[in-house]
Amino acid sequence: MQYVEVGSRLLLLTVFVLALASKVSSRQAWNEFVRSIRAMAVIDRAKAPAAAVATAASEAGVIVLAAIPLRWAGSGSFVLAAGLLGCLTVAVVMVVRRGAAVPCRCFGASQTPLSMAHVVRNGILIAVALLGLGASLVNGSFDPGLVAVVGVFGAVLGLLMARWDDLVSLLRTT
Repeated sequence: MQYVEVGSRLLLLTVFVLALASKVSSRQAWNEFVRSIRAMAVIDRAKAPAAAVATAASEAGVIVLAAIPLRWAGSGSFVLAAGLLGCLTVAVVMVVRRGAAVPCRCFGASQTPLSMAHVVRNGILIAVALLGLGASLVNGSFDPGLVAVVGVFGAVLGLLMARWDDLVSLLRTT
């Protein structure tokens, strides 16, 4: 189970590092993120900057906790990730149900409107967080070499999750 925990940690760590970096990389990127929250219209427009800060702070929390090689920190990162992803998924579902064409700003300046594909991606990430949480509660020994392989595999899957829009687009055109 330790391998599942490591793979889950690295997958979520990669996803949240890329997501946070895309939001705080420049003032323009940050402003686009805040505008996308306003366009989602799931909260009062005046509260969009606070929601953006809360989202970024939560993403940073997941990153810090996932990077600490202690069991309690891993468990905390999985709980925080699942909670944040759950909230974001509810917001995406609300936007999709309204039929609003709000671009996904999860990983930067995308023009892809939020859709059920984003709900699926978030559902997969929530499942990874819950699987990692379950694995973090089990004691056991592990092989450091295999841990490294599983960690790299998790990070690569995280990169693929961050490029979800492109993967979905590619599959839709074939």
